[in-house]
Amino acid sequence: LAAGRAVAALTRSRAAEFAAAGLTPVTGDVLDPAGLRHLPRASTTLYAVGLDRSAGKPMREVYVQGLANVLDALPPGGTFVYVSSTSVYGQTGGEWVDETSPTEPTEESGRVVLDAETLLRKRRPDAVILRFVGLYGPGRVLRRAALLRGEPLAGDADKWLNLVHVADGAAAVLAAEAHAPPGETYTVSDGTPVTRRDFYTRAAELLAAPPAAFAPPSPPGHAEPNRRVSNRKARGLPWTPAFPSYREGLADAVSGSAG
Repeated sequence: LAAGRAVAALTRSRAAEFAAAGLTPVTGDVLDPAGLRHLPRASTTLYAVGLDRSAGKPMREVYVQGLANVLDALPPGGTFVYVSSTSVYGQTGGEWVDETSPTEPTEESGRVVLDAETLLRKRRPDAVILRFVGLYGPGRVLRRAALLRGEPLAGDADKWLNLVHVADGAAAVLAAEAHAPPGETYTVSDGTPVTRRDFYTRAAELLAAPPAAFAPPSPPGHAEPNRRVSNRKARGLPWTPAFPSYREGLADAVSGSAG
């Protein structure tokens, strides 16, 4: 919108809000093929559909069948940018991963995300896939409520978090749209992994919350995901994070989410 482009957005319930912001709302649900008949023809389609747990729909149905429904209904042509997740990786040893690393997820959520990518590659081999790490930013401070309540955070405090600020995530989408060759895949992260201990300790300080505390993972002995995600390929789009680590990004996130 800021660049003067016309933007339509599919929504189940926020049509008035989107219209007020200058978007053209299209009311529909990815799980209702009949409601997708009015998807407009566009030069670029950004598919960024996450799981709304309050809707009570299984993740596989939303991610795989929902994507198939949209691909069936979408007018042909244009660039297709798909927001995926680094949950497709299964590494647990703290190693670095990038676009060439094996995708062998050990958790069901990662298997669902990988199945959706596989479907997309069959249907739209030209699609650009962006595998995002955890998003944070104003209004989106990870575990904010638990920190303010002083609750222990379950999990190994010394395992890695991989993050990207929402503003940098949006910039990566636009860079991929403009410069990514068809069919490419990119991991999108700030490139500066941080231990859960360091991140939540600093978050608690910025929130003026009790010191961050940690509890053993549940169930004990569970092999939690533990990897460090590279952004080297994405930087070649070109794309450079404005918030290159949690140190800059977390301060912005907390200051922008007061109240």
